[in-house]
Amino acid sequence: MKYCLFNYNGTPHYGLVETVAGREVITRVFVDGGESSLPDEDSRTEKIAHVVLDEARLLAPVSPTKIICVGRNYSEHAKELGNEVPTKLLIFEKPVSTLLAPGEVVVRPKLSQRVDHEAELGVIIGRRCRRLANDEDVRPYIHGYTCVNDVTARDLQKVDDQWTRAKGFDTFCPVGPVVVDQLDPWAGVQVACRVNGEVRQHGTTKDFIFSLGKIIRYIASVMTLVPGDLIATGTPAGVSPMNAGDVCEVEVEGVGILRNTIADE
Repeated sequence: MKYCLFNYNGTPHYGLVETVAGREVITRVFVDGGESSLPDEDSRTEKIAHVVLDEARLLAPVSPTKIICVGRNYSEHAKELGNEVPTKLLIFEKPVSTLLAPGEVVVRPKLSQRVDHEAELGVIIGRRCRRLANDEDVRPYIHGYTCVNDVTARDLQKVDDQWTRAKGFDTFCPVGPVVVDQLDPWAGVQVACRVNGEVRQHGTTKDFIFSLGKIIRYIASVMTLVPGDLIATGTPAGVSPMNAGDVCEVEVEGVGILRNTIADE
């Protein structure tokens, strides 16, 4: 299943995305529950006149209670910033006020002189998840996958003892454009970032230092994950600054392209 959240008749609706005549279009809207209810195969839908996905006004397709991110989950990314390759999981939280829809503007704050992109696979939780067994399969707890850009004020990250400020500015978590449930990060999913068409990052989830299973079990040992919560799984090497006027594209294989423009505050 592939779906988006879009503005339909003036209100947010989840829409089913299908390929028709070679184009991705929204063919149905989900009518069970509201914006905060996650659609699934059992949700009731109704047909609509087809809306071309690229022409729809898309919204961020998640409404999490929390956004938990994994730091330095690719060895080459850890090295490029002068850090040791971690032997223990490092997690941090972005406030939900950072969420940004596809096509909207990432705002570079006046407080920062360097704002970087970080392309990541996003994982959306589908079931309440707490204190899993060490060998428990995490797949039943996953609702779907999406693209995330963990935008970071790199200069502030370097001077602060923790990362809340550097990661927490409004607009610093673009998400979308769709959610899919048919990915296999364990087998390898390509993650890339382009700025103005130039490839800056390219990696695969096969290169995770910590597997998705370890990530979810670790987070669930600390806090309760609930349906809709978002996990950003780490970024490959190649992070670089974004400047006003740039167009940043995060692409996750099997999901699509999350595109945002950059502007100064």
